[in-house]
Amino acid sequence: MSANSFDARATLSVGDESYEIFRLDKVEGSARLPYSLKVLLENLLRTEDGANITADHIRAVGNWDASAQPSQEIQFTPARVIMQDFTGVPCVVDLATMREAVKELGGDPAKINPLAPAELVIDHSVIADRFGTPEAFVQNVELEYGRNKERYQFLRWGQTAFDEFKVVPPGTGIVHQVNIEHLARTVMVRNGQAYPDTLVGTDSHTTMVNGLGVLGWGVGGIEAEAAMLGQPVSMLIPRVVGFKLTGELPTGTTATDLVLTITEMLRKHGVVGKFVEFYGEGVTSVPLANRATIGNMSPEFGSTAAMFPIDQETINYLKLTGRPEQQLALVEAYAKEQGLWLDPAAEPDFSEKLELDLSTVVPSIAGPKRPQDRIILAEAAEQFGQDVRNHVPVADLDEAGVESFPASDAPAVTNGVPTKPTPVTAPDGTTYEIDHGAVTVAAITSCTNTSNPYVMVAAALVAKKAVEKGLTRKPWVKTTLAPGSKVVMDYYDRAGLTPYLDKLGFNLVGYGCTTCIGNSGPLPDEVSKAVNEADLAVAAVLSGNRNFEGRINPDVKMNYLASPPLVVAYAIAGSMKVDITKDALGIDKDGNPVHLTDIWPSEKEVEEVVASAIGQEMFSQSYADVFAGDAQWQALPIPTGNTFEWDPQSTYVRKPPYFEGMTMETSPVGDITGARVLAKLGDSVTTDHISPAGAIKADTPAGKYLTEHGVERRDFNSYGSRRGNHEVMIRGTFANIRLRNQIAPGTEGGYTRDFTQDGGPVSFIYDASQNYQAADIPLVVLAGKEYGSGSSRDWAAKGTALLGVKAVIAESYERIHRSNLIGMGVLPLQFPEGASALSLGLTGEETFSITGVTELNDGTTPRTVKVTTDTGVEFDAVVRIDTPGEADYYRNGGIMQYVLRSLIRK
Repeated sequence: MSANSFDARATLSVGDESYEIFRLDKVEGSARLPYSLKVLLENLLRTEDGANITADHIRAVGNWDASAQPSQEIQFTPARVIMQDFTGVPCVVDLATMREAVKELGGDPAKINPLAPAELVIDHSVIADRFGTPEAFVQNVELEYGRNKERYQFLRWGQTAFDEFKVVPPGTGIVHQVNIEHLARTVMVRNGQAYPDTLVGTDSHTTMVNGLGVLGWGVGGIEAEAAMLGQPVSMLIPRVVGFKLTGELPTGTTATDLVLTITEMLRKHGVVGKFVEFYGEGVTSVPLANRATIGNMSPEFGSTAAMFPIDQETINYLKLTGRPEQQLALVEAYAKEQGLWLDPAAEPDFSEKLELDLSTVVPSIAGPKRPQDRIILAEAAEQFGQDVRNHVPVADLDEAGVESFPASDAPAVTNGVPTKPTPVTAPDGTTYEIDHGAVTVAAITSCTNTSNPYVMVAAALVAKKAVEKGLTRKPWVKTTLAPGSKVVMDYYDRAGLTPYLDKLGFNLVGYGCTTCIGNSGPLPDEVSKAVNEADLAVAAVLSGNRNFEGRINPDVKMNYLASPPLVVAYAIAGSMKVDITKDALGIDKDGNPVHLTDIWPSEKEVEEVVASAIGQEMFSQSYADVFAGDAQWQALPIPTGNTFEWDPQSTYVRKPPYFEGMTMETSPVGDITGARVLAKLGDSVTTDHISPAGAIKADTPAGKYLTEHGVERRDFNSYGSRRGNHEVMIRGTFANIRLRNQIAPGTEGGYTRDFTQDGGPVSFIYDASQNYQAADIPLVVLAGKEYGSGSSRDWAAKGTALLGVKAVIAESYERIHRSNLIGMGVLPLQFPEGASALSLGLTGEETFSITGVTELNDGTTPRTVKVTTDTGVEFDAVVRIDTPGEADYYRNGGIMQYVLRSLIRK
């Protein structure tokens, strides 16, 4: 029950139903607040308990100073938690382990149970092994079940053992698309109360639901576990960036072009740790699907959330997707009553403002390794010619007429484009040549775009027009179609467009994330062999949101984000060297050149298909029994009981060591002395570089572990699918094939130097960490700017902690990873303003001591701590424990230990 200090409790009647609400207008200053802060304000009013959430916290939001730097901590209680299976499995593993720990400490295991609705969608496990055939979907699902049976049995057990925990089975859709199409409430109803739907998710693209007026963002799995167990999320009242939209998108552009433009603008502006909120007359012309696409990309521009207020477009979408009439009426009535309905003319208080005239957006792609690096489509071929120099052997640059230089130097940029035509013989005996820039993967994938019917229909119409002119994809292109929900194939079938996509090789491969998370599957053997033997810099073009190095496919060095129709176009062109705005994509049946403009659909054509082929009944039917699963899911045998029966032989699900030796009393925090450097890293090291992801290679520590445990190479599966086994995950942390550890120059991948041995020989990071831990030597990581940007990957922090790292010293952090480090008991420190490892002369060979940490034992957080090395370097590092709540987690050794102790004491 709320303390209700502001007398905000009231009743809202909608039709024949009445709901308890907490009125925002009872708090002075609420009317001028941005939409997102109004949602936070309601959250505090409803959960005010006089201790963790007080009247002063509520006044702090009402009196929010838009120009101030964040300093006021509040406790946000999300209404629900959403997970995908890669990040969700370790969540459930941890909950199962916590049940046993509670029992061992004399508590009641049943206390470990979600207190808020928790929903998990299995969408990250399907791999596009089979493609270009009508049987691809069925075959990939069979392979998925074969690889993941242990995990799926575990999740089915969780669905029966935990209250308020539901699982959407494999082959249904992508978590964020299922969220906006079915799971999101926009306004929650629970225990007679109506309040804004809010959530945290174990995937950074949880922000897709922001397009539906729902405040939520990605957190690490450890934070999500705490939220499920009733712990509020500790946060600072953020700065809010107002992004004004005016005008309308011009003909020939797509939502993808818009979102890449917004991503570039906001990343340049700097919005890390801030809310972004869209306002202005232009918002009304942005369809809900486009809003969701923009919200989805929030992690790419770095904001915590990217909000759109509720308006008639929201109601229209909720109706289209089959929400009940009472829910529609409630959302509209509640939003209007609480001042949460969009007023296009309003100018709320914002910390900063940007503006975009939608009419200025032009066709674009982004790459070759970061989503914010937008390239105007008309300049893409020229830009490729420059960028490819960073990805080809020096000898190839020599052949292109470029002056030779050492491999460690940056390649020179000239007009010559490197070329290395390499012959390939297909299984049927036909031959062709591939070169640098060959598009080897063309994938319509990812919730970002497959939830948007406008770009999906546009892609199918491009395919139709191309097939009618006799065009085909190039033989070296792996083409895949992985929609975010079954509804997509329903409207393709109704519109008669599926055969044309099939004809181009874009057969359905699965309902899951696939390519954008590294589940692209292998390239055809002959293509892979040619690429690797010639060391070709080939490309992937995908309609995803992530294109970081090493993420998409181990054979592919350059990755480009593009709209679904452009993915189809590049599959036909077959090379990034082709200027698809000018050059012919191919030759038609009559020998005439075919250009992109010849097969690009008009806006009217797209809208006619969307209007005629998509209906409410499609959504109602697809989601009628969404949690039940098919016969294959229901036939999985599962254990019973409220504690899990761990299989000691399992290589997928193992009991982690987080609570071993834990007592009810905390141990004092200590200074860090005699530490060595495990990794010295540059700028923009992402959680993709840190967290295990993608394929497991046989000659790595993780591969050797699986081999030693009797797993055949063909059954290794991916790191993502083995996230429930900490032994595999530790061995894959910092093992990304593109990681460059500066203390092991000349290497690429999971290597370091092991200073427990004479001379500090190069070693696998995992092997070195084991030697350091055996010698009781703590470890530190040195890093540059934007350390930990990327997905909300809890294993980036878990793996770091389990490798024995006690502190990270970086120039700056991305929000989620910094928070997750604290959640695992790792101290995040920041170099002094303007300083770096380079400017301080640090090589990574030093021994470090960090003193002043013990001040935390007094209940305070030091602003800085003293860092000294055995070589005489000394500096004051900024302590990046930003809130009192984070300090409590650190004192307890991590967030899970804090929650466990709190629950037992209740």
